[in-house]
Amino acid sequence: MKQKVLVMDDDPAILEVLEMRLATMGFDVTATSDPRKALEAVEAGRFDLALLDLRMEPLDGMRVMEALHERQPRLPVLIMTAHGTIQTAVEAVRRGAYDYLTKPFVRDELRSKIARTLATRRWARDRERLLTVGQALASSGVMARVLDAVAQATVEATDADRCVVFQLDDGRLVPMASAGSPPPSWERLEAAATTAMDKGMPITTSGSLEQGESGTIVAAPLVVQRGPAGALVIETAARLEPMEDDLEILALFSSQAAIAIRNTLDLERLRSGAVAALGRMATQVAHEIKNPLAGLRLYVRHLEQRLARTGDADARDLAGKIATTVDHLASVVSEITAFGRPPELHRQATALHPLLDECLELASARRPTDGLEIVRAFDPMMPRAQLDARELRKAFLNLILNALEALEGGGRLTIATAYSAATGSVTVTIEDTGPGMTEETLARAFDLFFTTKPDGTGLGMSIARSVINLHAGEITVSSRLGHGTKVQARLPLEPVSDSARL
Repeated sequence: MKQKVLVMDDDPAILEVLEMRLATMGFDVTATSDPRKALEAVEAGRFDLALLDLRMEPLDGMRVMEALHERQPRLPVLIMTAHGTIQTAVEAVRRGAYDYLTKPFVRDELRSKIARTLATRRWARDRERLLTVGQALASSGVMARVLDAVAQATVEATDADRCVVFQLDDGRLVPMASAGSPPPSWERLEAAATTAMDKGMPITTSGSLEQGESGTIVAAPLVVQRGPAGALVIETAARLEPMEDDLEILALFSSQAAIAIRNTLDLERLRSGAVAALGRMATQVAHEIKNPLAGLRLYVRHLEQRLARTGDADARDLAGKIATTVDHLASVVSEITAFGRPPELHRQATALHPLLDECLELASARRPTDGLEIVRAFDPMMPRAQLDARELRKAFLNLILNALEALEGGGRLTIATAYSAATGSVTVTIEDTGPGMTEETLARAFDLFFTTKPDGTGLGMSIARSVINLHAGEITVSSRLGHGTKVQARLPLEPVSDSARL
């Protein structure tokens, strides 16, 4: 595909010579003496280079350059000027031009400066790609953040209107990250992603943008181990036809998105094995601690009774504090034992809303809710689901307690439910307007024994995820400092067989 050059000069002879020489050099040339037509040309299509005469009416080359950069920010511009106006041309370089050419042109100067400009432009784009990819992979390691960075970098590098990263989840494509403007048609992007995954290679297809414009959709599959796990899709405006450079960029970023997904899958497998081993060890340790704690609890109660008879109030108060500490240790041991031995689910038709109300009441008994706004946004179409109410009570209680603890200074707690007949699932959302989490804390939210609370065990979120996973569901957490935290648990209405989960 030929590189496109825009030439603007009010001297017909120079315009004709430039058009001929540039065409001989292999460029697709658009030549005009009208500044308005030059702007219309850039609005209608993308150019690789612009050569602009400095002295023109009614718009000079510098003003045209600034108008061009509003439409195509990274378009390299060479300013053409007579010897007497070189100082003005230097000012144009300071204001965004790449370089200037003096008239009449010195032998080979035109060719050398154009070659250097295009080479520098390509180097800058390659440098941008490497920088953005490196920043994405060196980020927190959380897949969602890496995919967000990849999507944003793809839009910036290709000048696309939008980019969406799709991941294959249970046989359906789910948008995991996006950048740019919202798509007018998700179906077209999904169709392109599906085609790219089926073919196992990048594909290009015509799209349909707002107001009847015909754009272009390019999709590249994300190949992970045994096959495609999703696709990276961009959509461009009608005037921006993707070039070979854009396809190379798309292939580069799709490989990085695939690496992010593969690393996450590998990490999950490693984490599952480590957690299972740690759970077995924790269970054995808890068993060894449980009996001595029970004995210590009994001795403290005897001590309290004796001190009550002697009337030593201070000593009795001290014994009460020891008893409270022992009770806390016993509850930690119980949580460790429960985590180390995932229970067998006992499913029955369960109404979620009364269960959530009960969890909220239990949490309120432990954490005062005075001054807090409690919002229940329950879906009235919510059906009963085949769930283990006893196990889910533990999970939702932990999540609500976490939210209440985050709202100690006041705020709003929202508990919402949503039923999806299409997917046969229910979603429970627990959201607070608390201080939110740092990226590091969010990345470790489900880590065993990780906690930011002075008296926390670091087991609540792990237990909640374990219970949701046992129900063949999924749990996600999103949070930002100063913007609160949202936890969403999606559960299937009916039990999912092992074969269907693979």
